[in-house]
Amino acid sequence: MNKPLLLSTNNPGKLKEYRDILAPKGYLIYCPKDLAIEIEVEENGKTFRENSCLKAKAISEYVNIPVIADDSGLCIDALDDFPGLYSARYAASLGGYPAAYADLNKKLEGKSRLARFHCCICLLEKGKKPLYFEGDCLGRILTEPQGNHGFGYDPIFFSDELGKAFGEASEEEKDAVSHRAKAIAKLSLYLCL
Repeated sequence: MNKPLLLSTNNPGKLKEYRDILAPKGYLIYCPKDLAIEIEVEENGKTFRENSCLKAKAISEYVNIPVIADDSGLCIDALDDFPGLYSARYAASLGGYPAAYADLNKKLEGKSRLARFHCCICLLEKGKKPLYFEGDCLGRILTEPQGNHGFGYDPIFFSDELGKAFGEASEEEKDAVSHRAKAIAKLSLYLCL
């Protein structure tokens, strides 16, 4: 019997990643659209944990099944983890990712380019405290975009584990080492206890 979970996103790529990992373990992953739920959550937390919890709590008001929500971003060591929580908003404020790449290159002149992608998943079940599962993918920021795969900051993020930019990696390669995949794997271990 499939156990239901509601993932607080309508992002098809994110939904696929969760389904690929959790469906074989007996979980049926729904998204808000599947249940005709329309909600926008203001991500005004100060940490990835706070934002993931805000998203999980907002959607849990509509259902009686466990809810999972995540928040993630690119954290650059030399910039005190910037853009971090604001990764997508930062790129949008500059008119898109190519402008964000150029701006980050300016900010990083003469500095370390060490960086990581971070993901925090919140699992919220009725009557229980939120649980968190986190994952990191270590690497560095490239001076020029590489490859045409992925999205967001993928073309300027060189993955230490893959030995290439996420923009050059296949979906399968990226999914094997991504911050989200690592966090989902921890969630999966917990769910299968």
